[in-house]
Amino acid sequence: MFDLPKSTEFNRRIPKQKFYENLSVTPALKRVFIDQIKVIYWRNKIAATTMNLAAGEIVTEVEIFEVRLNDPTPDVSVLRQIDKEIPYHIIFLLEYDGKYQAWTAYKEEAASGNNAFKVGTYYHTDWLPESELPLKVDGLNIDKVYENFVRQIAGDALQTDTGESLKESVERDERRKQLEKQIAALGTRIRREKQLNKRVELNAELKRLKRELEQGGEVESK
Repeated sequence: MFDLPKSTEFNRRIPKQKFYENLSVTPALKRVFIDQIKVIYWRNKIAATTMNLAAGEIVTEVEIFEVRLNDPTPDVSVLRQIDKEIPYHIIFLLEYDGKYQAWTAYKEEAASGNNAFKVGTYYHTDWLPESELPLKVDGLNIDKVYENFVRQIAGDALQTDTGESLKESVERDERRKQLEKQIAALGTRIRREKQLNKRVELNAELKRLKRELEQGGEVESK
């Protein structure tokens, strides 16, 4: 897929039951798997053994999963469950009616080790023909290839010219989203507040949050 070399091809169908037979899966999540997913294919394996790339220090393999859907509005909990079951970094290609979305989350090994991973917020592209997905192998080692896949899928949200790491970019984006929610909630409080002195106090906090947002999420000292 997206011009990956034949050496990476895996093309194994994975029964979707594999991901909801786990005892910890709720009946509701099981129903989402049954209703939303037609079939799951493990399409490609990107690793030092399948491509001319150096091994990564953090990422050992990047797996490409094609998930064919019955519904164009995927439930993220399905992807998260698959991510939890597979101890590798995954790029999901969701297919519906001949169009594709690329999805991924920043995924890092949990402090506990034991092949446990912490899965963050998911990013995704628009629905596009497969040939127009903004994905290409870019990097000399697996770590960099994975980082660039995440940045390509996330688009403007994770773009940077400061040389920050992928983890730092993700944390900055999370802070930006948090600030936007705080600003929206504070704006609502200000409109409802009747006391003038309280409105002045809330407006000062609103200005501080907006300045922090304009500065890219860097915390402003009080």
